[in-house]
Amino acid sequence: MDTKVAIIFGGKSAEFDVSLISASNIYNAIDKDKFKVLLIGIDKNGKWFYNNNFNKENFITTPKSFFKEAMSVIIESRENKNCILNTINYKIVEEFDVAFSIIHGTFGEDGTLQGYFKALNIPFVGSDILGSAICMDKEVTKRLLRDNGVPIANFITLRKYQKEEISFEKVKGKLGVPFFVKPCNAGSSVVVSKVTNQETFLYAIEEAFKYDFKILIEEAILGTEIECAIIGNENPKASVVGEIIPTKDFYSYDAKYNDAEGSKMKIPAEIDKDTINKLRKTALKAFQTVECEGMARVDFFLRSDNSFVLNEINTLPGFTQISMYPKLWEQTGLSYSDLITELIELALKRNIRNNKLIN
Repeated sequence: MDTKVAIIFGGKSAEFDVSLISASNIYNAIDKDKFKVLLIGIDKNGKWFYNNNFNKENFITTPKSFFKEAMSVIIESRENKNCILNTINYKIVEEFDVAFSIIHGTFGEDGTLQGYFKALNIPFVGSDILGSAICMDKEVTKRLLRDNGVPIANFITLRKYQKEEISFEKVKGKLGVPFFVKPCNAGSSVVVSKVTNQETFLYAIEEAFKYDFKILIEEAILGTEIECAIIGNENPKASVVGEIIPTKDFYSYDAKYNDAEGSKMKIPAEIDKDTINKLRKTALKAFQTVECEGMARVDFFLRSDNSFVLNEINTLPGFTQISMYPKLWEQTGLSYSDLITELIELALKRNIRNNKLIN
């Protein structure tokens, strides 16, 4: 019998639209001979919906096309089965074996959804609760990496109640100019601002505090943006490394996920072999340091002297047409379809491992 995979997408974060694109790509690439795919969308209010009436040959989801005709549902575990229930009569609509959540950002990537799945004993793709929560908080990630010898950029943490204690001149004195301001707990590159003067500083602080009560102020690193993809549980593997060449001022959220003209990719990156080995080794070390499993994309800044700093770890990277994570694996020899299969198999294996501990 085919393994039933529930692709779960949407959500309440600022990355709702990217999640829908990622879900479409995963659905279209998944091996239909191995997996039966169910689609569950979460709208911007946090309500769950199931829809089985869609174009199964070339699925492209939009809020209008999916949610308009969808059935309101909840997820529940009944007699050791993972069930989708109609909220009107609480009858079982479908059963599934594993969840592939592609909800980026808050509530989907931060350990919240992972905790829900784990409480119901539902196998799920990607990092467990701890790794997800750690990597969502950029400050906590940086402190753990720094304490384990992974090079990072200098930074200042600012909480909302400390807002009046900081000034552009203070930050400039410690980090230099330009520097970057970003929320500590938001998805990849959401509301990242490059600061060059007092005016842009005040704007960046206000924008970042709209998304989090704690923000990160980080020194700018002059260098090339390098990314490495990781897959695995206890014995993770690293992909080839790729280079991002921004065509804009910096590699923004739109450039990562929406704007095909916002950046160019060079895979594999044209870097000397010794530096590539160091980057891949550091990416694997960082992945395990912050308790990641399943998958992650590890991002670096590489200086002209071949020294580097780790910028961030993304536990639920994009699967859009221009996303680096699947492209890196394709260049490493793992096709898009096989990548999805391996991620699902890792989720099932981890669930078996964890259940042995519980039982």
